[in-house]
Amino acid sequence: MIRFAHTEYLYALYFLPLLAIIFWYTYRIQKKQLNDFASSKLQKVLLPMRSGFKSVYKFIIIFAVFILLILALANPQVGSKVEEVKQVGIDVYILLDVSLSMTAEDIKPSRLEKAKHEIALLIQRLRGDRIGLIVFSGEAYVQFPLTTDYSAANLFLNAVDVSSVPQAGTAIEPAIKLALNSFKKDAETKKAIIIITDGEDHEGNITGIVEEAAGNGVQTFTIGLGSPTGVPIPLYNNSGIQTGYKKDMYGNVVLTKLDEFTLQKIAEAGNGKYYRSSNTDDELELIYKDLAQLEQTEYGTTRITDYEDRYYYLLFPALILLFVEFFISNNKSKFFMKFEEADSNEINI
Repeated sequence: MIRFAHTEYLYALYFLPLLAIIFWYTYRIQKKQLNDFASSKLQKVLLPMRSGFKSVYKFIIIFAVFILLILALANPQVGSKVEEVKQVGIDVYILLDVSLSMTAEDIKPSRLEKAKHEIALLIQRLRGDRIGLIVFSGEAYVQFPLTTDYSAANLFLNAVDVSSVPQAGTAIEPAIKLALNSFKKDAETKKAIIIITDGEDHEGNITGIVEEAAGNGVQTFTIGLGSPTGVPIPLYNNSGIQTGYKKDMYGNVVLTKLDEFTLQKIAEAGNGKYYRSSNTDDELELIYKDLAQLEQTEYGTTRITDYEDRYYYLLFPALILLFVEFFISNNKSKFFMKFEEADSNEINI
C-alpha cells in the first residue's frame, strides 16, 4: 500500500504545464529572433558550436527534477505491515446544559460558548480516551456517542446551541440516566460523567441517580457556570442583534442564578469534585488531570498500517539529474549529432 504523507505538495504539479509553456514560448521567440538576425547558413558561420537541441534536452532534465522533488516533498510512504494495537483509556460523557439561561453573559462570551470552548480544548488533549456528548434542557439527547474520532466530535460540538433541545428547563436527572444507558455495558473501562450547567430549575431526584451511578463505578464531576447573585438573559433576533432581556409574564426581567449547592451535592454523591467556572480558568483541564489518575483499561483493538518513508527513492535521482545537467554544455557534441542536424532543420517542439 502506497500513500503520500503530505498530499498538499502535490498541488505544485499543476504548475508544471505552465512551466513547459513558458519554455516553449521563450524557445520559439529566441529561434525567431536568431532567424531574423541571420540566415541558417550564416548562423553556422557565426555560431559554429551553437546547439539548439541542448537547451531542449537540459529543460527536459530540469522538468524531470521538478517532478521528482515535488513527489519527494509529498513523501511517498509504503505500508510495510498491518498490526493490531490495543486501545486503552477511559470513557467520559460530558453533559452540557443548552437551556436559554446558558446564553447569559456573566462569563464571556457566554456561559454556553465558554463551555464549548473548554470541551474543544479537552478533546484536543485526549489520547485514546473515548468521549461522548449529551445535550440537555427540558429533555436530553446524545449529540455524539462515545468515540475516539476527535475530529468528528469537534464537528458535532460546533453545531450545539440553545436550539439543540427545544424543550425548556434543566433536566439533569434524565441526562445522567441517558449517559448511564449510553455507556458500553460490556466495556470494563473506568467511566466518568462531567455535568456542565448553571444548575438552575432542575427537576427530579438527581442525588438518587448520581448515587446509582457511583454504585456502578461511575464518577460524577460538576462545573457550575454563572453568578450566584443572578444576571439577566439576553435575547437576540435572527441577525444576532440584542433586542432586550427575557421577562416573566408580569413584565419583570428574569435573572438566572448559579445553583452551587445542588452541583456540590451532585459531585459529592458522585465521588467527584465541583468546580466553579470563571472567565480565565479551564476547569475541564483540572478535571482531566483528575481523570488521568484513573486506571486506564483496554477496551478493544484496532488495526493500523505501519508506513515507512520512501522520499529518498525520488530525491537521489533528482540530485543525480541536477548533477548531470550541470555538466552538459550548450555546445554541439558527437553524441547528439543526429539531434543537432534535426535542430538545424527547424525542430518543432
